[in-house]
Amino acid sequence: MLLEPSPAAKVESERSAATSVRHLRQILLWPLRLLPQSQQGDERKPPWKLLSDLGEQSPWREVVDEYTGDRDRFHERHYNEFVAFLPVVQRFLYGDGRSARQGDGEGSGPPMRVFRRRDIAALRARARPGDPLVTLHVVHVDLYFFYDVDVAILNVEVSADDLPLPLAQELLYRFGRAYPAGWDDQGRALNCLDSLEWLDGEGRVLARSDAQQREAFLSHVCEHRAPRLSTHWAFVLAPLVSHHSDDRGVLRFRQIEYHRMPMMAYLALADPCALTRNDFVRLGLVTGAASDAVPYNEQHLADFERRYCYDRFWCDSGAAPNTRYLCNGHALVVVGRAQSEFFGCRDRGVLAQFRHQHFLLFLIAHFQKAALLMFSDRLVEALKQLDVNRPASVKRFKRAIRESFEQFLRFTHRYWFHEVSDQAQVRALFQMCATHLGLDGLYVEVKERIADMNSYLDADSLRRQANTVVRLTVVTIFGLIGTVTTGFLGMNLLSEADAPMTRKLLFFCLVFVVTTVLTVYTMSKSKRLSDFLDALSDERLSAWSKVKALVAVWWLPREER
Repeated sequence: MLLEPSPAAKVESERSAATSVRHLRQILLWPLRLLPQSQQGDERKPPWKLLSDLGEQSPWREVVDEYTGDRDRFHERHYNEFVAFLPVVQRFLYGDGRSARQGDGEGSGPPMRVFRRRDIAALRARARPGDPLVTLHVVHVDLYFFYDVDVAILNVEVSADDLPLPLAQELLYRFGRAYPAGWDDQGRALNCLDSLEWLDGEGRVLARSDAQQREAFLSHVCEHRAPRLSTHWAFVLAPLVSHHSDDRGVLRFRQIEYHRMPMMAYLALADPCALTRNDFVRLGLVTGAASDAVPYNEQHLADFERRYCYDRFWCDSGAAPNTRYLCNGHALVVVGRAQSEFFGCRDRGVLAQFRHQHFLLFLIAHFQKAALLMFSDRLVEALKQLDVNRPASVKRFKRAIRESFEQFLRFTHRYWFHEVSDQAQVRALFQMCATHLGLDGLYVEVKERIADMNSYLDADSLRRQANTVVRLTVVTIFGLIGTVTTGFLGMNLLSEADAPMTRKLLFFCLVFVVTTVLTVYTMSKSKRLSDFLDALSDERLSAWSKVKALVAVWWLPREER
């Protein structure tokens, strides 16, 4: 005899079916700072050129995008992406056309270059101990470079179908950790996937995570004072290597942000209206799956909808009904109805917008933040290497600050945008990202720091020039005495016009030596002589004070020694 399920069990079963994730897309963006490499010659190669020169030694290949390739690859979704942005942003994202891309100069083509590796086909992971293994399709693995800015961004996009909502929440929360934040009492890594493996097209394991090996991470931090990347992320980035890695790499990088990578997510649900406020809070703030209780205090979440939700399409009508956007700066999540024709449309739907317009605005915001942090990091390094007692160190410091100032000016005019689009949705989402990331405040802070450094160098140059002028003025004043004297002696008081040449040369050498010694001596005493001239011209000082100032040229008072 079959037992009827309880009403509570029926409700829970219906809710699980309604909140089932029919399709999941997760996109990771990991900004990294590229460190300059020592190269032969005066001209420094851009990082993408160094990567291209490796040839078969590297799995990365430059992507010929749809805007400079064959017309057959250019679709309506690419056109919609292009026209969504303002012209100045279009030039940043796409360059000036195919003819510019074919130029030979370093700055030819678009300011953004994309490389892709195609050997990684799938991701097999277990979210928590005891959870089932799940395999996700790897849509692509890309690496973005930017002209004149030492920043690269790793982009990994994965997808899966028919996942329970709690499992999808855990994947969003745990995938995208560069290294574990810690370990529990059993030695299991915190906040990371319990296991992770990259697979090739035939299902063979290419690399797996070592987040559970606590001793390796502890030893690395103890030795290098820098975190150690998990092996599966080091594999993805190769031949790029971490700054403190013992491996040799043509490009080295340094982490400049939190180890939790910025993330985008697209969730197509059977019925998004079945989600509770707690579900939206956990999706919007990416806190993982847990009980029905809210993850934070109610007072802290009182303005959640106003701060983190874009609800223009959160209604039962329209082309994409019941679609909600959640953005906290670190994450941009789109939730909608899977049965909606527009929501999953390849060329015009929300999925197409998510993978094109929304991805690019999220990329721009995090690139701007990474570039600003990179400039700030370079200023700190320049100060650390400054030794005021070594002229060579001072010259390197000045050169580094001048280069940072020039590059910051170029960054401002080439990459800094307050507005990226006139379309209401794209403009609003970009403003949400920029506000949560604090881009405007960070830009002002970095700009003021660089301006302060540059002002200090300008003031120091003016001070040095003023000191030189003072010294030359002192030499000129005291040289006036010798000029008058020699002019007086030239009034035929000594008639040596008919003297032998040897006698004339003797007088010439004698005057030359005496004048040179007097000039050098005057230069060595120019600082004190300048103080004496100031005292001599000051009518408020007594005659005795002026005499003491003259004596101080050769003999400083005891209190000033």
